[in-house]
Amino acid sequence: MGHLRRLKDEYRALVDRLDRGTVALPEPEDARAWQGWREILEILYTPEEAALAAKLPARPTPLGKLALRLGLPEAELATRLDAMCDKGLVMDLVHSRTGERAYLLSPPVVGFFEFSLMRAKDSIPKKRMAEALHAYTHGDVAFAREAFGHETVIGRALVHESALADDPLPDVLDWERAAEVVGGASGWAVSLCYCRHEAEHVGEACEAEMENCLSLNRGAEFVVRRGFGRAIPREEALDVIARARAAGLVQIADNVMHRPTFVCNCCGCCCGQLRAVSTYGLPAVNPSGFLPRRDDGRCAGCSRCARACPVGAIAMEPRRVTGEQKNALVPRLDEERCIGCGVCAGACRKGALRMARSAVRPRVPANSVEKAVRMALERNRLADLLFDEGAGLGSRFLHHAVDAIVRLPPAQALLATEQVRSRFVKGALARFRGLA
Repeated sequence: MGHLRRLKDEYRALVDRLDRGTVALPEPEDARAWQGWREILEILYTPEEAALAAKLPARPTPLGKLALRLGLPEAELATRLDAMCDKGLVMDLVHSRTGERAYLLSPPVVGFFEFSLMRAKDSIPKKRMAEALHAYTHGDVAFAREAFGHETVIGRALVHESALADDPLPDVLDWERAAEVVGGASGWAVSLCYCRHEAEHVGEACEAEMENCLSLNRGAEFVVRRGFGRAIPREEALDVIARARAAGLVQIADNVMHRPTFVCNCCGCCCGQLRAVSTYGLPAVNPSGFLPRRDDGRCAGCSRCARACPVGAIAMEPRRVTGEQKNALVPRLDEERCIGCGVCAGACRKGALRMARSAVRPRVPANSVEKAVRMALERNRLADLLFDEGAGLGSRFLHHAVDAIVRLPPAQALLATEQVRSRFVKGALARFRGLA
């Protein structure tokens, strides 16, 4: 952490605060990546904003409570926080009945990385920001390991429904279907794809559609309220995912069963999550729970499936054919790397690939609180999440968090008690499981 001495104190404090979140902003070893890391902070935050952000909670806190906690007048704090919300550095939630606002610190992802490039023009210098992000996330493995190197990751793959086998019909749950995830939401917004926008500014963009990043539910409310995207009706959102599927893009949703906040339409060349799989071999995307199955009688060995796979999970290998001087080529699937998106099946013109249920079903958090608990537990930050800069006990969030902990497998629940060492949590676990 020696390079931190070269940062202003305000940025040092902000980095320390982010390091206690579910996704931190780790310092890279590579010199060019380190320069990008520092530039990200200095581009996005003024020193005054960094100092305020370093004191903000990572879970929604009402303005009045936050003002008392920080010792600032409510009106002054609201003005400062609203300006930071407009940059995506802070997120605000508006209570549907009372109109009360609650604020929380944006993490790097899904957070200020994406928001910085979800608009074509604003106060953030786009090319400079893209270059800094590219240097940091592509030039060193530190951030990829932090964001994608644990069991509970940010996104999960949605299988292309058109690629599902018909006989027997798989038992596909609603939360596994893109049409249900998107169609069943309460609100929709579409924005520029952050990854593709970054790639455009560094001269590496592909030809995939740029405006196809979908925000859903409360995520859509924030995106529209703060101008990071435009509100769209359900029908247009469904059309976006249909076009993306036809274009051979991977659909990656928020890694929760209920009330997801986004569905991205991703390409293997630009997407940070998919590149973490193919470049670093990290389990960056929770698999869909489906795998491609081949009909040998239809496979022509053309390699279209291998070329289309966004994570390089298919390789063509030679196979001896009786009576033929030349080997045939057949696709070989790396099931450990495959994310079950179904892009390969869509690329096959012979209908030789169909998606079937995998023997191993992925573990998907029920909701955003369970996801946060599991991510914090795996990163040894559960106490930071639960007690969040002294925010106190008894909050609704803490109730849901403890509920998520008691549903963990016994070994993980025991690990949670060791991380927290709290009579409150241990007592709750004792009542539910007799673990304390």
